[in-house]
Amino acid sequence: MQTHTEMGAAARDARSDPPSDGIVVADAHKSFGGVDALAGISLRVAPGEIVAVVGPSGCGKSTLLECVCGLQRPNSGTVSSPPAALMPQRDALLPWLSALDNAALALRAVGETRARARARAHEHFEEFGLTGFERARPSELSGGMRQRVAFLRTLLTGRPVLCLDEPFGALDAITRGQMQQWLAEALVLEPRTVLLVTHDVEEAALLADSIVLLSSRPANVVTTLPVALPRPRRRSDAPIVALRERALQALGEPA
Repeated sequence: MQTHTEMGAAARDARSDPPSDGIVVADAHKSFGGVDALAGISLRVAPGEIVAVVGPSGCGKSTLLECVCGLQRPNSGTVSSPPAALMPQRDALLPWLSALDNAALALRAVGETRARARARAHEHFEEFGLTGFERARPSELSGGMRQRVAFLRTLLTGRPVLCLDEPFGALDAITRGQMQQWLAEALVLEPRTVLLVTHDVEEAALLADSIVLLSSRPANVVTTLPVALPRPRRRSDAPIVALRERALQALGEPA
C-alpha cells in the first residue's frame, strides 16, 4: 500500500492544473467602533498559491480572512476573491455527530441528502488518515484527527479558496509538526488557493510559497518573503532556519 507521501507524489504528477482563482486585497482598511484593525493592507495570492500571513496576536489577521470570505467588508479599499471557505482556529465539530457526519456537514448545508453527503465524505477518509473512525464522536478523537475532520469539512464546500485561521494553534508541538506535514501533503492531493494565518513563522516557512508579515494593530504589511524552496521541507533545513530568522528580524523579534 502506498504511504501518504507516495500518494502525494503520485497525485502531484497526475493532477490537473492548479485552480485558476486568486485573491487581490488592495489598500483595505477596516475598523470596529473606532478601533482600527486593518490599515491599508495590500496583498495578492496567485491561483493555486499558498500564502501565509504572520503577525502579532490581535493585529487583525482573522479580520483579513473574514474580509476575504465575505463575512466582513472593508471600510475602504477592495478585497477580491472567488468563493472562499473559512476554517476557524477551533475545529468547531458538533459533539453529537460522528466524524463522518461532521465532515459531511458542508455537503448537507448545500442540500445533499444524508446518504450522498456521507458517501462523498467517506471517499476521503483513507487519504485523510481517518479510516476506522467514521462513527467516532469528536470526544473520542485526538486533536490532530479533529483538525483533519475540520479540514475535510472545509474542503468539501467545494470552494476554490481556503482561508485557514491558525488551524493548528491549539495542538501540542509534536502533533502540530505532524499536522503541518499532513497538510502539505493534503494540499498536493487536493490543490486550492490558500491563505493561511499563523503566528508561527516556522510553520509559514514549511507550508507556504510566500510569507506576508504584518505589523501590530492596525495591521499593515511589513514585508513579503518569497519561499522558493522545494518540497518536502524540514524544519532543520538550513534555508528554513535562515528564513525563520529573517522573518523574526523583520517583525522586530529576537531570532
